[in-house]
Amino acid sequence: MPNRPARTRAAALSVALLTAALAAGCGDGADAEDLPSQKLSWKDCPVPSAEQGGGESPSPLPGGTDWQCATMKAPLDWDEPDGETIDITLIRAESSGDDEKRIGSLIFNFGGPGGSGVTTLPAFGEEYAKLRTRYDLVSFDPRGVGRSAPVTCRTDKQLDAYYQQDASPDDTAEEKAYVDEVKGFNGDCEEKSGKVLPHVATTDAARDMDLMRQVLGDKKLHYFGISYGTELGGVYAHLFPKNVGRAVFDAVVDPTQNAEQGSLGQAKGFQLALENYAKDCTSKEEECPVGDTPEDVQARIAKLLKELEAKPLPGLGPRKLTQTAATNGIAQSLYSKDFWEYLTEGLEQAYSGDGQVLMALSDSMNGRSPDGTYSNIGAANIAINCADDKPRYTLADVKAKLPEFRKASPLFGDFLAWGMVGCTDWAVKGAADHPNVSAEGSAPIVVVGNTGDPATPYEGTRKMVDALGKGVGVEVTYKGQGHGAYDSGDRCVRRAVDGYLLDGRSPKSGTVCP
Repeated sequence: MPNRPARTRAAALSVALLTAALAAGCGDGADAEDLPSQKLSWKDCPVPSAEQGGGESPSPLPGGTDWQCATMKAPLDWDEPDGETIDITLIRAESSGDDEKRIGSLIFNFGGPGGSGVTTLPAFGEEYAKLRTRYDLVSFDPRGVGRSAPVTCRTDKQLDAYYQQDASPDDTAEEKAYVDEVKGFNGDCEEKSGKVLPHVATTDAARDMDLMRQVLGDKKLHYFGISYGTELGGVYAHLFPKNVGRAVFDAVVDPTQNAEQGSLGQAKGFQLALENYAKDCTSKEEECPVGDTPEDVQARIAKLLKELEAKPLPGLGPRKLTQTAATNGIAQSLYSKDFWEYLTEGLEQAYSGDGQVLMALSDSMNGRSPDGTYSNIGAANIAINCADDKPRYTLADVKAKLPEFRKASPLFGDFLAWGMVGCTDWAVKGAADHPNVSAEGSAPIVVVGNTGDPATPYEGTRKMVDALGKGVGVEVTYKGQGHGAYDSGDRCVRRAVDGYLLDGRSPKSGTVCP
């Protein structure tokens, strides 16, 4: 279970695929004054690397526009800008409109932290066809992710074993085993990726984006951030308020929370999403196959998870569907209302003694492909979170907080509480209790929150608006389900976002959709 805002479109891509189912070398030093004037060499995109999630090269967009990829040099250490450099991998689809109406580049970050923008943007590029009439669509693998100096920790075989562990220990022996396993994993990250770990914080990625803005030839940064991408965008706006152009934050991270508060908020958010799923399933004319009432649905899930702790079900290949994997798979299916059918199928199958669908859902959360290879989303997620988050939680801290987490969510509380120890033995100190996103002097930023969002609960929307500062954040509410609003296709949300990005027409703050 993620202990920070989880992936949005990257996760959606993995779930869609299931139905069909180290660190990069650093370059020589470069003069910091030369970096903004570097020329990108755009070429056909290669086959995605294992760290990016594998697969095939992106197909052309309707109309024949090809995706192009390039690498940008950036300092490994922004405190030593003339020192070693790393390659930041970018992808773009050029604007489909007239050159005279082109605004510039629109840079996307789809969340995670740890998601590859290079593989995610082309998977959903058609949804942004209207935005492409005036922008080049651009995304990137943030440092530590995919092909951009990727953080690596363990082999695929080791990760299979790691994700089979019990992530909600019930006694002293299980607690020790869990904490020791996390410590071992973190030690492996240091051994394999120690050079890059001090330099993958969100502030580093924000500085990369400002360099990217200059290299792409834009006076202002036009930006679309989703999930963790809203935190990255807020940090950018704080560091470079005068450089912000037209920006949209969707599925908004609460920037006032520390790691514990963020995890507790997610426990409440996933619990709400589960309750909404149960109500939806039992309210239809046809019989809900996983329960007669919302309460019955949740009770049967709780019973299944308890039974799985003692006796895992057959999963995929030699791997078993454990309690942890099932909980992870259920969480994955709650990211979008479109995925609820997978949850129903997975639960119905599990009640019959087969764990394949829930296991596939869990695999997609963990970045595991059907061929057994893992992307580095898990390693990058922990590395970026631990570089950002100052608190280091102990076993005693977790045990003291378990009652509050269980009250927030009987199903997800334990897993999210125990996830707080993920950074305890990390090799790098965390930067702060929470990000600074105050952005006085910035252009308006449209901030869109979804009332049914499980991973970035709706309450964070207003917190982000307030933290950005007076006259900066423009609040838009979407009354819906799932992680994010723009990809719901709601016309009201699309009008608000497209109107601002394409025409500079800011919606009225407080707009409610639909």
